[in-house]
Amino acid sequence: MRITEAHMDKKESSGKSLPPDNKQQKKYPKSRLGWLWENMEGRHALFIVALFGTALYNVLQLVVPHFSRKLIGLFEDAQKNNLPLSDKQDTIYTLIALMVGLTLFRVIIVYLDCMAYERVSQGTLFRIRNFLYNKIQRQDMKFYSTYRTGDLMTRVTGDLDAVRHNIAWVIRCIVESVTLFLSATVYFFTIDVVLALCIVSVAPLIFFIVFRFRRKVAPMHKALREKLAGMNTDAQENISGNRVVKAFAREEYEKEKFNLSNEDYRDTNIKTQMVWLRFFPFVELIANALPVILLLVGGVFIINGRIDFGDYTAFSLLIWAIANPMRMMGNIMNEFQRFSAASDKIMEIYYSEAEIVDHPDAIAHPERFEGKIEFEHVSFQYTDGKLPVLKDISFTAEPGETVAIIGETGCGKTSLIQMIPRFYEPNSGSVRIDGVPVENYKLTDLRKNIGLATQDVLLYSDTIEGNIAYGAMALTAEEVEKYARYSAASDFIHHMPEGYDTIVGERGVGLSGGQKQRISLARALAIRPSILILDDTTSAVDMETEKQIQHSLRNLDFPCTKIIIAQRISTTKFCDKILVLKDGEIIESGNHRELVAAGGYYAELVKLQLGESLVSAS
Repeated sequence: MRITEAHMDKKESSGKSLPPDNKQQKKYPKSRLGWLWENMEGRHALFIVALFGTALYNVLQLVVPHFSRKLIGLFEDAQKNNLPLSDKQDTIYTLIALMVGLTLFRVIIVYLDCMAYERVSQGTLFRIRNFLYNKIQRQDMKFYSTYRTGDLMTRVTGDLDAVRHNIAWVIRCIVESVTLFLSATVYFFTIDVVLALCIVSVAPLIFFIVFRFRRKVAPMHKALREKLAGMNTDAQENISGNRVVKAFAREEYEKEKFNLSNEDYRDTNIKTQMVWLRFFPFVELIANALPVILLLVGGVFIINGRIDFGDYTAFSLLIWAIANPMRMMGNIMNEFQRFSAASDKIMEIYYSEAEIVDHPDAIAHPERFEGKIEFEHVSFQYTDGKLPVLKDISFTAEPGETVAIIGETGCGKTSLIQMIPRFYEPNSGSVRIDGVPVENYKLTDLRKNIGLATQDVLLYSDTIEGNIAYGAMALTAEEVEKYARYSAASDFIHHMPEGYDTIVGERGVGLSGGQKQRISLARALAIRPSILILDDTTSAVDMETEKQIQHSLRNLDFPCTKIIIAQRISTTKFCDKILVLKDGEIIESGNHRELVAAGGYYAELVKLQLGESLVSAS
């Protein structure tokens, strides 16, 4: 119940006002809007035309009030001078035709304008999403250990939708509101300055309210975005770990856990909306006061003869053009703050840079490596760790040799092999391949020469053939089957419903651990690597299958240096060299017979696994 109680504490604390964000705002090369403009590349002209169209169709809102004023003026003039309306028939028809024609013209502009905004927003969204995905692909291991999967998914889905909404709706509404307010205000001043001043004098109050609202709602949207990311992370972890949930019958617990995250998100959402609702009555009161001001002041002006009924009608028909922008300002600010919170999260990834990249003078090496691996006084410590993981590691693997690494859990075996493909870089010392430091190679050339198979296997929702040929898509069906035989996977694959065309589920669901490991090994072998790294790859297979795999690895049809992390003596027995690690240091080194004779850690492990009677025979 510890997690549940933690969620309950989190939920209860969310009832308090959120503290201000004390984190230092990150500096990016461009502002949010500058970044947005940059990603509209190729659509700048269309966006400017769309903005102009928005301004134009809102100015055309004056058409009906203006021509209505003129028509009423004609009727009043005819009545006042006892003139027949037939004398002004042509003028009346002209005004009506202009009113109808310009209104239809405005409708066409609105339609085309909405299409333009949608095209710009979707195109920009497509560009940013592709860029983000490519950026994530190029990140190093530190990045993936820092960001949660659910958080990253939120950034490339919900956060990006907020960016699209900002282009397609928020910016358009800002231009629309400003243009409508200014055009109506200017038109009012051309009719009567005093009455216009009485109406627009309430605008500063609206600006003050919206400014206060912005300061209150900005941190709420940041908190809301974090709650959404947390909820998505809970859902992603639960779905990907469904087997564990079912194995421990924890469905009800997980449902309650997600329910609490969902409640937390809902409550934060409500609080965010309530911020605006506290200000909304004041905005609505001021907006609704405008018709009253017009009725009182305009009525007095009509009685005094300062304005006529045509002027009053124009004011009456356009009073909404002052009131609506006032009402919209709160919603616009609310959505803009949502965009600000979302764009900060996107820009954090957008402008992030991997630490492990090609050096400016990195050399290209498209041909195969010879496969000589040298570790020279390598030490390593994770940036978030307090203790060193590797301490002064030195050894050499000659081309074609098989080197086994053995040791207790947590002694640094996996960290050591991750230095070879530059997943991490040592804090001191050097890792060389064929006499060249690995950082001097281009990453693509380096990693294309290294086949990697780990104990924790990830298979894609693809065919078995597609998974094996993942690193070498040009493989023929015969070649795929050959590498499946190397990994002792061909027998069980032939018994699958559709053989090599069988679709494996997400992460290989439906396959046993041993089957997944064998497919992973076949995938690593399929690229014909110069260096093959196996991280306890045969831990889930039976002894007979492991024997077949070991025989295949000793008889590959291409030269290959093999680095194998293993716990079974049956795996290490025939290796050219065995390294025994303890607390990040090599405490023993030699072949099987040498280490058994030394009587150290390895010899004790042999006794434990094979028994006293078999140690002397080995």
